[in-house]
Amino acid sequence: MKYLIVILYILIQNDIMSQDMSTMLNEAEQPVREYTKSTFKSTRVINTHSIETLGNRTLDFRITHHFGNLNTDDVLQSFFGLDYANIRLGLEYSYNGRCMIGIGRTKIDGLTDAFIKTRLLRQTTDNKMPVSLTWMSGVYYVTSKYYLGITDFKLTNRLQYAHQVIIARKFSEKFSLQVAPMLLYYNLVQMYSDDNHKFAILGASRLKITKRTAVTLEYNLQASKFSSNNGISYHNSAGIGFDIETGGHVFQLFFTNSTGIAETQFVNYTQVDIFKGNILIGFNISRVFKV
Repeated sequence: MKYLIVILYILIQNDIMSQDMSTMLNEAEQPVREYTKSTFKSTRVINTHSIETLGNRTLDFRITHHFGNLNTDDVLQSFFGLDYANIRLGLEYSYNGRCMIGIGRTKIDGLTDAFIKTRLLRQTTDNKMPVSLTWMSGVYYVTSKYYLGITDFKLTNRLQYAHQVIIARKFSEKFSLQVAPMLLYYNLVQMYSDDNHKFAILGASRLKITKRTAVTLEYNLQASKFSSNNGISYHNSAGIGFDIETGGHVFQLFFTNSTGIAETQFVNYTQVDIFKGNILIGFNISRVFKV
């Protein structure tokens, strides 16, 4: 009987060890999921948000500058549009590399903005997840005393909102493409006939040229436009940029037709047509810090 118990104990131990070994082998055989990186190099394409969020515990200080229209009679007098500059200063942060928050201040309309941006899906290298998906929501507050020809209006009328779903795919190491449906809401519109809701679709792409340079394109298609006022009509915004990565920051020189920088400005209030030679020079500087 004693020998039988010993034999049974040895058999049970061997069975347990073989199960453990089998589990370890199965775990080792399962591939580690890898995600695509640098679909776009920055959290912005040119004007619009890109699919990207900041890395974990990363702080980003951003400077955006749009100069005046080059297609004017006083282009030399305005020093190629430099005298009509619009600027935005922004500060953005991510703790976990998935969700980021940001605040900013734009010169035109004294616009102060805040946003939250979250990664929902990430493209994998094995294409089991073929696209990346990011959500962005922003709120914008007009601080200028004079806005849309009105000086006396309620504080709530100064508020504007934007919600954006960004879908992107990195097709290769050199080429990426994204599309981003956007819903905007303005508490105050210029004409009574205008709807407070506006819908647009923003498309963008990135073509990598060298290890540290790339060309970016973006185009905003408005589903409905605001009514013309005082002879001013509104056009779709577009832009082409040249990105240079230099270690801790990304510098971008671009050409666009939009004076506005924030979403509620450039999407619906671009006043000149880029296809008629109306071009503005601008630049973006992004400086990141590990916190």
